[in-house]
Amino acid sequence: MDNEIKLFEGNQIRSVWDNEKEEWYFSIVDIVGVLTESENPRKYWSVLKTRLKKEGNELATICSQLKMKASDGKMRNTDVADMQGIFRIIQSVPSPKAEPFKMWLAEVGKERIDEIIDPELTIDRALETYLKKGYTREWINQRLQAIQVRKELTDTWQDHGVKEGREYAILTNEITKAWSGMTTRQYKDYKGLKKQNLRDNMTTLELVLNMLAEATTTELTNTTNPQGLEENRQVAIEGGSIAGDARKSIEAKTGQPVITSRNAIDLGKLILDISKPTEKGEDTKE
Repeated sequence: MDNEIKLFEGNQIRSVWDNEKEEWYFSIVDIVGVLTESENPRKYWSVLKTRLKKEGNELATICSQLKMKASDGKMRNTDVADMQGIFRIIQSVPSPKAEPFKMWLAEVGKERIDEIIDPELTIDRALETYLKKGYTREWINQRLQAIQVRKELTDTWQDHGVKEGREYAILTNEITKAWSGMTTRQYKDYKGLKKQNLRDNMTTLELVLNMLAEATTTELTNTTNPQGLEENRQVAIEGGSIAGDARKSIEAKTGQPVITSRNAIDLGKLILDISKPTEKGEDTKE
């Protein structure tokens, strides 16, 4: 785990990155202190915890304890929560500073329901979000195509006895390693990424080669009909290796590595953007 201090409107929020779970964990006391401006945020959080328990809230699913550096410089057990847990706690904090978060969460909830009713809205919002982040339309077109290629692959895996979740991640890792020479985690580390989507931080060429690896794996899977994780693992390696050969050919011709450390995401931007007050009518979504 990596320990970091994050800034929240000029205030320090202690955080820990869990590399295995790929999650940030934030000090609940620090968050509560910023939102409530309480002179004793520990006591405030203790009272809030008691109230949440009385309401039937399962705190064990929201918060846990990790060692964090206290004000005296010593590492002490501290109540922490991931982003989902922090948002749940914020909903229970009666504070003007919590209102922008609550409004944003309500807006996101409504958008998600709208997307369930009309899935086309998901594509429209994805286009809008990528444009706001500064991606070119050419890159966005490739990214949307990559999403389709990925969906075809996961559908094929499902049809061939692969379980969603952990097994998908294992096979994805094999494909990535076979074409890029790095595991997914190594690739993300090389680009300086934590929670961010690796594909959103790929160049057009990286994205195309990743698409080639996944599309080839889909084709091989449909042709050879593997069943279960282990048989599909071998096919994933084969599919990724074909794209890996293409990468090596490109590198031999250009004399330049295909894999780049460049990334497109500001690591701390989401929390800061949500917390900033906006002018009337200004979009608050990142």
